[in-house]
Amino acid sequence: MQFDKIIDRTPTYALKWAKYKDRNILPMWIADTEFRCAEPILDALKERTEHGLMGYTLPADHVTANQAVVDWLARQYDWHIKTDWIVWTPGVVPAFNVACKALCQPGDKVLIQTPNYPPLIAAPKLNNLIKVDIGTVEVEGRWTIDFDELEKQAADPKCKLFIICNPMNPVGSVLSAEELQRIAEICLSNNVMLCSDEIHCDIILDEDAKHLPAGKLADFKGQAITLMAASKTFNVAGLGTSFAIIEDAAIRHKFNSAAKGIVPWVTVLGLTATQAAFTQCDNWHQELLTYLRGNRDYLVAEIASIDGLQLLTPQATFLAWIDASGLGLDNPQKYFEDKGIGPSPGIDFGDKNFVRINFGCPRSQLEQAIALLKA
Repeated sequence: MQFDKIIDRTPTYALKWAKYKDRNILPMWIADTEFRCAEPILDALKERTEHGLMGYTLPADHVTANQAVVDWLARQYDWHIKTDWIVWTPGVVPAFNVACKALCQPGDKVLIQTPNYPPLIAAPKLNNLIKVDIGTVEVEGRWTIDFDELEKQAADPKCKLFIICNPMNPVGSVLSAEELQRIAEICLSNNVMLCSDEIHCDIILDEDAKHLPAGKLADFKGQAITLMAASKTFNVAGLGTSFAIIEDAAIRHKFNSAAKGIVPWVTVLGLTATQAAFTQCDNWHQELLTYLRGNRDYLVAEIASIDGLQLLTPQATFLAWIDASGLGLDNPQKYFEDKGIGPSPGIDFGDKNFVRINFGCPRSQLEQAIALLKA
């Protein structure tokens, strides 16, 4: 019932809804959900604000939030980390940009798994680096990395860093242990560092799939940078709080040095929300996954019934990467918007023939979108 409730976000200046302000278009684009936060998170935020003081708090000193991360990773992924491996960042976007600064020199090449979400695609150029796309291919009804292209491009000595998104945004695949092992072998044999954006790792919808954090792979000897957050799963992205797990002390020092004077500390309320999410919201989390599985299955079935559209079932995330090439249009985004639906334009992710639809919403809104699409 809690996920079925429609909440009016327009008075809160929510970016998703502001984009189509005064237009009769249902926004289904940016990757936050339409779900009210779990009550333990809201209660923890109320308790913290009632304390009345919001002064400086060094994230590394917030013992309970750091321990919550340690315990969550142990429970969810059997990954046993130490608190000093945690580097708090105000979002994964600043984090992978810091990784570019820390590990590359101007003119170096950065491998980017594509399609990918716009800030990640933009990171190399922002840091005076050269982006090299590593495409995504369909294998047996599932999207995966083009490993032949990765092997070829990683051999270039100018390539210093490979940034991936796992689970993959927008295509929704969860990289298998075998796929991650192959990535490790390619990176290690070519002296390429790996930065893995795993912000959707707690939203695994395929019950036969299992997320494996990059930093857990023994072959990397702790040198991989793993980026995570409670933000997508628990819908607290507006609190600007995430964390990097960097086991290797030298890499961690480079990362922290690159962030100095540029990247601010995460907020007190963000730490509070993360702690509550990882310690008090297990039941809510499981209910969310059940609800999203239902939304995903409904959307996959409905898209399959519409001529010109194709959707490979996403294993994770609340995002659907819809192939609209069968419509024979130059601008699928306009086609959807003209029908009253506002997805993310595929061109921003690297392929103009696709759109990305966010199904992290009440079922009635998803049904409304399908009705508009079929009208």
